[in-house]
Amino acid sequence: MSEPEQLPPPDDIDDRATDAAPPLDRSLADPLTAGHLPRHLERRLHTARATRRHLRAIRMVLNALLLLALMYTITLTKALLIPLVLAAFIGLALNPIVAFGTRFHLPRWLTASVLMFGLVIGIGTGVGLLAQPAIGWFHGAPSAIKSFVPKFRSVTKPLEAANRATQTLVSGTSRATTTPSTPMSISAWDVVSTAPKVLAAVLSVMLLVFFFLIYGDTMLRRLVEITPSFAYKRHAVTIVRGFQAEVSRYLLTALLINASLGALTAGMLWLYKVPDPLLWGAVAMFANFIPYVGAIVTTTVLAVVSMLYAKDANLEVFLPALTFAGITAVEGNLITPMVQGRSMRLSPIAILLWLLVWGWLWGIPGALLAVPMLTCAKLICERVRGWEWFALIVSR
Repeated sequence: MSEPEQLPPPDDIDDRATDAAPPLDRSLADPLTAGHLPRHLERRLHTARATRRHLRAIRMVLNALLLLALMYTITLTKALLIPLVLAAFIGLALNPIVAFGTRFHLPRWLTASVLMFGLVIGIGTGVGLLAQPAIGWFHGAPSAIKSFVPKFRSVTKPLEAANRATQTLVSGTSRATTTPSTPMSISAWDVVSTAPKVLAAVLSVMLLVFFFLIYGDTMLRRLVEITPSFAYKRHAVTIVRGFQAEVSRYLLTALLINASLGALTAGMLWLYKVPDPLLWGAVAMFANFIPYVGAIVTTTVLAVVSMLYAKDANLEVFLPALTFAGITAVEGNLITPMVQGRSMRLSPIAILLWLLVWGWLWGIPGALLAVPMLTCAKLICERVRGWEWFALIVSR
């Protein structure tokens, strides 16, 4: 019986097979690494790239059209959206107080009713104190302007002489043109005709705030419940709770800072003996919700008012406006950044662009609500995956 033939080890087999196999052409095995493709594959690749570019261009055009349609819709429905946004912000600002009351087993409707009652009394008192000075200022502005023009004549005489000399050189004759001034007044019919609209808007905002305070948490809980999985629910709860806390803190802090600025402005104007200091303090408080632009507008208004009611035309007339400019400079560059914290800081360019857009869409209400909306958008984008870039762009 013959002995079985002994097989070589596996390593020897692999080596012999490798040695015996003919060398492969790498260009045929992998044409992509060789730097060239067959002609039909190259045409397909170019067609796919061109199709991808066309689809990207179509998507950009569709996104631009969608943005324009959204802006048109926001402008068309501003009468509905402005009360909703304002009520949502007021509800977010007051929600921590209602939540604090629930810790002492107080019903939400009771705490919300007390808050709304206090809010109505505060708004009514403020309107009662400021309405008469505002109407009186509008009625007395033309006579104040007429009385101030002779005081300012010593400053304008050189300018008038230069203007007459220029007209003489150009036309050969000196002509003085006078434009008739129309008195600025508010009639009783204007007040009566606009009062129902104002009352309806205020009532709708109050009702929305009241129901947001009572049923806002229930609505958010229902929204969380419809999420598909537990991970999404937990992530949604984290986003909602963090957003509520940050926005409430921001709104209450901004309201406290602006109210303090208004009170300080009213006290300063009272020391300078400027008429109606409470009115201009309220103007400064509300205008300070518009960064940069509000301070500039208030400073200009105070300068004009101080000039109109001044006894003499000199540099002391501008002291109230200069003092207010110094107060706002300290508030905007030192107090607000220190109190609000780094997470609430926004880029000045983003603020101005946002103010421009919403002021164009909604007018003065849009300018007042622009920065709170930008802050809320930043806080949401920080917590939503894929939108961190927007929060990074608008941050300082």
